[in-house]
Amino acid sequence: MDTRTIMIFPEFQNMDVIHFYRDQYDPLSALVKPHITLVFPFQNDISNEKLYKHINDSLMNIKPFEIILRGVSKQPDEFGNYLLLNIIEGKEHILEIHEKLYSNLLKEYNNGHPYYPHLTLGNWDSIEKLERAYFDASKCKETFRAMIDTISVEMIGAMGESIIISEHKLRE
Repeated sequence: MDTRTIMIFPEFQNMDVIHFYRDQYDPLSALVKPHITLVFPFQNDISNEKLYKHINDSLMNIKPFEIILRGVSKQPDEFGNYLLLNIIEGKEHILEIHEKLYSNLLKEYNNGHPYYPHLTLGNWDSIEKLERAYFDASKCKETFRAMIDTISVEMIGAMGESIIISEHKLRE
């Protein structure tokens, strides 16, 4: 049974800044491009065709939109100690997509945790490491802008690598 996830892969003009931090802080940086997770990793027997239809139906009335990211925050929880790049504009669109995707076919995979749209810069095994990275990354005053017009389905490979299995274009 494959593990899949649904994400946005934003393309910023200043991607090098995000790569700079992720290369230092995110153990997944070599395996998956910078992303915003919409549906967290799940395993099931749903065919890719059925999943594709669910996503297209869910996104039917969603138009392309702009996101703006700036500033960092910390999120220590039971899954890790995360350093996040904050989404300051476009968050409401991402929340809407997240909710639509977790309806019907994928409803049972929603774990009920509050969803906070973000782009992960790093993850550590200790709060101390998170605090040091937060202090460092807080100095970054860059603004990141991107138009979002594609939602991607990823299969997580045997080595943790990202394999894109479908892309869904948002329509005007």
